[in-house]
Amino acid sequence: MAVREALSAAPVHELFVTDAAAARHADLVGLAAAGGARISPVTDRAAAGLSDTVTPQGIVAVCSLLDVPVAAALAGRPTLVAVLAGVADPGNAGTVIRVADAAGADAVLLAGNSVDPHNGKAVRASTGSLFHLPLARDRDAMAVLEACRDAGLTAVVADPGGELDLYGPAADALLRGPHAWVFGGEAHGVEAGLARRADHRVRIPILGRAESLNLATAAAVCLYASVAARTR
Repeated sequence: MAVREALSAAPVHELFVTDAAAARHADLVGLAAAGGARISPVTDRAAAGLSDTVTPQGIVAVCSLLDVPVAAALAGRPTLVAVLAGVADPGNAGTVIRVADAAGADAVLLAGNSVDPHNGKAVRASTGSLFHLPLARDRDAMAVLEACRDAGLTAVVADPGGELDLYGPAADALLRGPHAWVFGGEAHGVEAGLARRADHRVRIPILGRAESLNLATAAAVCLYASVAARTR
């Protein structure tokens, strides 16, 4: 549950909870109270109004925003970063954050006209992972790319027309070093100008008759290719 992850990782200012949910999740209510959060009992109707889900669980936490400046997200010596450039769908964004967390990425950067990671659907799709690693947003996608380079990362765009094959020896060697994967929007991928500015463009081979992979699946394949390259 995202509320549990929030209580363990982020300042929670207030917890809205129905009587039934308070009985089911007494431990969460206790954690929130111990952390100084205000506990506000609400009716089922009020809980439904606070939530944008079809079947609300009756417990809603109000937290501080999680995003930090890009420089802060890239502080230290990052070796694997995911960049979402122009990703509009909150479910896809949240799922990529979840995959990046699972793959051990150091940060997720949202560039250009990407969705707000605090969007309710993105939070739910991340299944709490947005509380586990640094998130940063910047409308200037080119600046994000340069910030990755300044942090010692090679910028690698996932591109169906890329010059490198994900499973080829050149890509394998590339993915052993520090790098940032750049994933584009659902309909058109990474914007052409941004893709040209990257250091490399890597394609996932389509061996069957499928036209393409969706964003979240492609991101999972790429990020775990990085894991495989680094552990070989």
